[in-house]
Amino acid sequence: MTIEINATIRKTQGTGASRRLRNTGRVPGVVYGSGDAVAIDLDHNEIYYKLRSEAFHASVLSLNVEGKKETVLLRDFVMHPFRQQVQHIDFQRIDPTHKMHKKVPLHFLNEEIAPGVKTGGGKISHVIHDLDITCLPKDLPAFIEVDLGKLELGHSVHVADLKLPKGVEIAAHGTHTGEAVVATVQVPRGAIEAAAAEPAAEAAAPAAKK
Repeated sequence: MTIEINATIRKTQGTGASRRLRNTGRVPGVVYGSGDAVAIDLDHNEIYYKLRSEAFHASVLSLNVEGKKETVLLRDFVMHPFRQQVQHIDFQRIDPTHKMHKKVPLHFLNEEIAPGVKTGGGKISHVIHDLDITCLPKDLPAFIEVDLGKLELGHSVHVADLKLPKGVEIAAHGTHTGEAVVATVQVPRGAIEAAAAEPAAEAAAPAAKK
C-alpha cells in the first residue's frame, strides 16, 4: 500500500522560522537517509488527518517534494503537548531493492468465539500490539492478523504461531523471539479464588461437625 503526500523545500530553518511556519498552517519536517537530509514543510491538516490513520504509520509513502518523488517511511513526529497540532515530522528514504525493518500493528480476530472466552469464561489479554518485521518495501503489510478463534482457557498464541504474509519475516531479537507471547486467555480471577477456597471449605466442614 502506497500513500502519497506533498511537501515543499523549507527555505528557512530554526526555532523562529518553524514557529512562523506553524502559524501559517504548515508543518516543518525533514527527509533523511541515503543522500543529504532535506528540510521540508507540509500542509498541517493533510498530515494531521493522515497521522490518525493506522495505515499511514505502517505503509510505504510516496513523498512528492516539488515534483521530485521519493519513497519514504514515517520515522517520527512530535505533537503539541495540549493542542491538536503536529509540531514536526521526520521521514526516512528507503531503497525498494533492499529489505527494511518496520513495526506493524497486530489485528486480533475472532476473540468472541475463542473457546476459552465463549465457554471457559476467560478474558483475552493482548501482550504484544505490534510486531517488528523485515521485508522489501513492496511487501510491507499495513497490519498482521492474529486469529484467536481456537484459543483455549489458559493457552497463548506465540510469535512463532503467526501466519505472515508472503515475503515478510520476523525481525529476530535474540534466540527466543518466536517464544514471545502475543495474546493469552486468562482464567477469571473469581474462578481462581473459588478453586483456592474450595479445599479450605471442605476441610472446615468435618471440623464443624465435631
